[in-house]
Amino acid sequence: MNFDITEEQKMMQQTARQIGERFGLDYWRQKDAAKEYPSEIWQAICDAGIAGMMVPPEHGGLGLGLVDLALCIEELCRAGAGATLSQMFMLNPVFGGVAIALYGTEAMKRDCLPGLCDGTCTFSMALTEPDAGTNSLAMKTQARKVAGGWEISGQKIWITGVAASKKMLIVARSQPVSEKRTRGISLFMVDTAREGITHTPLDKVGTNTLPSSVVYLDKVFAADSEVIGTVDAGWPQLLDILNCERIVTTAGLVGGGGLAIRLGVDYARDRKVFGDRAIGSYQSLQFPLAQHWAELELARLMNLKAASNFDRGLPFGTESNAAKLIASQAASGAAERAMQVMGGMGYSKDFHVERLWRDARLFRFAPVSEEMILNYISTVNLGLPRSY
Repeated sequence: MNFDITEEQKMMQQTARQIGERFGLDYWRQKDAAKEYPSEIWQAICDAGIAGMMVPPEHGGLGLGLVDLALCIEELCRAGAGATLSQMFMLNPVFGGVAIALYGTEAMKRDCLPGLCDGTCTFSMALTEPDAGTNSLAMKTQARKVAGGWEISGQKIWITGVAASKKMLIVARSQPVSEKRTRGISLFMVDTAREGITHTPLDKVGTNTLPSSVVYLDKVFAADSEVIGTVDAGWPQLLDILNCERIVTTAGLVGGGGLAIRLGVDYARDRKVFGDRAIGSYQSLQFPLAQHWAELELARLMNLKAASNFDRGLPFGTESNAAKLIASQAASGAAERAMQVMGGMGYSKDFHVERLWRDARLFRFAPVSEEMILNYISTVNLGLPRSY
């Protein structure tokens, strides 16, 4: 087992770090306040080749792996973005890149993957529904077979990045629910601007640079050529996409949590309250930060194992879920603790931690809740009976 990072990977990390630092904390504070899509940094990420890292060279990418991408996401988020930037990697290299590279047609790869690499093609995914929530198999969105394709109708909620996306990956039932509930799920990649698709943004606490929306699907036509993967058998293919989503999420949490700890440490090192001793010398401040640092490091190692397994074609669901569980708790806790270290100043937008705190809290229940991860571990890894 080799934990070494290659010289090429170190160079990738340095490039990602430089991009992150070029935009920095103030950029993200301004974008968050204005609720603006961070198009400038995403274009810089595309120009550096990071967005297309996993795309085959024949389609404009670098042909690298998920380990390489995760290492870059960590540095970008640690440099100033915090965890929210990882969502842009969910949307584009995962919902777009992984889905199409693994399960798309050759025509779809030619049409979409070069645009993913250069930033001209962006993506979103419509999965979650108001009445189903975490229970995705209870989705009600229907895909009905018609001449030349499919007609999709239903409603989705908490769909991120819709307004900025060119393509939408829609998950729908193409057969009625049967005894085997995972049967009859199909995936479609359609134009976001297609007739029948409308969306309304939701007001939310954090991750303000990427709006989340309610999406309405009213007899949306999807051609047979726009099916991703296998008709009626898309569930396991969807799980591959979602487990990759967990990996990029965790990479962002590791970086964002590390950024929160650094801001807390910098403040604690300089701040003096009682006499000449910095408050950072008090163990009551040191120990919680040290605890979260250790948790983030462990989550990072498990996440890189998950990414390595994916790159080698090995099962990676357990590793990706476990890493995401610990990273989300640690990053949220690190931001909370950094805010506590700063006291009243931690509540000020000028010190940035409050944004990291708001953004990190989302990932305790998204893109998968910690309760569902614990359900997964209980049944798959511990062999306990299913409770849901």
